[in-house]
Amino acid sequence: MEESRYWELAELLEQDGALMDPRRGQGRRHRLVDIIVIAVAAAICGADGWVEVEMFGLAKKAWLREHLQLAHGIPSHDTFGRVFSRIDPEALMARLNHWIGASSLAGAGAVIAVDGKSVRRSHDRAAGKAALHLVSAWATEHGVVLGQRSVENKSNEITAIPEVLALLDLKGTVITIDAMGTQTSIAKQIVEGGGDYVLALKDNHPTLHQEVRHWFSRVDHADYPELLHDQDTAVGKGHGRVERRTTQTILANGRLSDDTRADWAGLQSLVAVHATRRIGSKKTLETRYFLSSLPGDATRLAQAIRAHWTIENSLHWSLDVAFREDESRIRTDHAPENMATLRRFALSLLKRDTTTKAGIKARRLKAGWDHAYLRHLLALA
Repeated sequence: MEESRYWELAELLEQDGALMDPRRGQGRRHRLVDIIVIAVAAAICGADGWVEVEMFGLAKKAWLREHLQLAHGIPSHDTFGRVFSRIDPEALMARLNHWIGASSLAGAGAVIAVDGKSVRRSHDRAAGKAALHLVSAWATEHGVVLGQRSVENKSNEITAIPEVLALLDLKGTVITIDAMGTQTSIAKQIVEGGGDYVLALKDNHPTLHQEVRHWFSRVDHADYPELLHDQDTAVGKGHGRVERRTTQTILANGRLSDDTRADWAGLQSLVAVHATRRIGSKKTLETRYFLSSLPGDATRLAQAIRAHWTIENSLHWSLDVAFREDESRIRTDHAPENMATLRRFALSLLKRDTTTKAGIKARRLKAGWDHAYLRHLLALA
């Protein structure tokens, strides 16, 4: 890491007590910033637990000494585990996001996907502790987690989503959320924050879902010649599959009652996405419905809906495949959430790299082998 980048992180961690060191004064043999920098670098290079973080530090000790003080050598895995079990997760993510300049990646026009993911093996049955479930806000274009909150289980996402949104500057952004977060209070929060929303609509709102389906079923009916506002069609191919997606929009005004539109702040468009998939001779058809505060531009809405799925395909999938997150057995206090933050920060840096044409797992390996590449990744923050 360039020395200036190290000191910038040191200042961010320490300014105004932003990230309090959880250790007693007499128990501090290693600087907090050194512990965090080693853990970040180790997470980039393939470490998925505290023993592996210590092994990385010992293997790279000479290189790390060029950038860190390490007055007492490399901390033990017990030290890493103990410190990260006690660090405030919200403060750690805020400081790392400040370092990477995350706020500048979510300006006007940005599509931010909000969704939850469980770390399946982080549960502790003996202690009655459920698996960690994190709700994250994902900047779809840049591949950066902008904020997250932990909840006890997936059913609690509704309470976590407003907290995640409160972390963001919503002005000019488009927030996409799956059906769990399709709530009138969440729509209001987004609009009042200056953003727009695209919310999936399913049977958790049965009456509204049925009404929206009713209108789209009449798009081709002769009695409703001007019902369809706009339409966009895209065809994708790959891995023997052909998918045709047709996005249709209907203006909410005049179709939904005044009371319904009043419930959903800023509601302008009803959206249907008809996806036809062919794999060999097998054909399937699926239709999904959405509510949006955006005008009925089908192309723009189709792009936002497609962008939402990058949180599954680029974030959640990468964490499970390249970082083996679902296998993590880190369970003590704040340690599971803080390790999850380190993984997401490492993934953001790996995704920002444009110099290597390889998957995330291969990039992690390269970073562990090549000091120049690791310095390059850390300099992207």
